[in-house]
Amino acid sequence: MAKVRIYDAKKKKIVTVKAIDKSDAEWQKLLTREQYEITTRKGTEIPGTCTLDQIHEPGIFRCVRCGNDLFHSSAKFNSGTGWPSYYEPISSLNVAVRPDRSLGRVRTEVVCARCSAHLGHVFDDGPPPTGKRYCINGVALQFEPENKV
Repeated sequence: MAKVRIYDAKKKKIVTVKAIDKSDAEWQKLLTREQYEITTRKGTEIPGTCTLDQIHEPGIFRCVRCGNDLFHSSAKFNSGTGWPSYYEPISSLNVAVRPDRSLGRVRTEVVCARCSAHLGHVFDDGPPPTGKRYCINGVALQFEPENKV
């Protein structure tokens, strides 16, 4: 089985874990219909419908499929787009980016480095210090408040 190196926020260090590779049928059994459509079939939630966009308390946003630590709430900002937005991931090890040529243009897709869940896209119009806007589907995330991390 393949292994990946990720940053574990609880342990505050880089760890090696098993990559998660499941069939579409397995993901369908484990996820809600909306979670499956977004994370597995690369869908997009309707902007402004995700309650995670309103969370601003300290904590960590994790992958809904595998629990991989993705974004600190301290990197979250209001982009006005209707999707949770972050200027950087917890670690570049925890997310992967790849070209997305759907919709007749080239964008940069963001996926979970552990399970390859489609998370959203990253753009070069974010705030300092990175200038990046990780525009992420809230349905692809789960939030854990700092007091539980």
